[in-house]
Amino acid sequence: MNLKTTLENQNIKLPENFFYNIQKYKEHLFKWNKVHNLTGARDEQTLNEFIYDAVFPVSFLPKVKTLMDIGTGAGFPGMILAFALPDTEVTLVEPLAKRASFLQFIKADLGLENVTVVKKRVEQMDSQIFDIITSRAVTDTKMLLELSQNFRDKDSKLLFYKGEKVFDEVKDGVKDMQHKIIETDNRHYLLLGENL
Repeated sequence: MNLKTTLENQNIKLPENFFYNIQKYKEHLFKWNKVHNLTGARDEQTLNEFIYDAVFPVSFLPKVKTLMDIGTGAGFPGMILAFALPDTEVTLVEPLAKRASFLQFIKADLGLENVTVVKKRVEQMDSQIFDIITSRAVTDTKMLLELSQNFRDKDSKLLFYKGEKVFDEVKDGVKDMQHKIIETDNRHYLLLGENL
């Protein structure tokens, strides 16, 4: 996959320094991954797929001032969204020290003023309202709705990166909220909110 061409073909509007930041991020991730095992993405192709997967929602998300990513891991999707949305304050919540250190290093190395790294479990954070809350590969939708309770109000949106199980999860856990499922070849994006 040629990441740049693929994203340009999707007509996703990205800042000028997006691909520079992605390149630096990839270089650092490969180095850190050898020692710290931050992610299962071990080669350029897989990493490009992860990055594309993370940034694709920029094509349909509304503009937001604040975003929180629960369980950012090595940066998916939160750090990638921070590169793509320089005008959005992005809070990356990651309890594991080695991953949080990596995120902090990337923030410092690339001078990302829109990024805050929180080395905690989301349950340990003080309540604060975000415009959008994202999460990928952390837990099921019902649990994510519980975890995000103190961080959203009626105007907040939730974006969960899901697989095919999303249809069952929606039946189980999404009673009071409107939802949309945006399907792509490898990913189902679940967008939730009271006013979609």
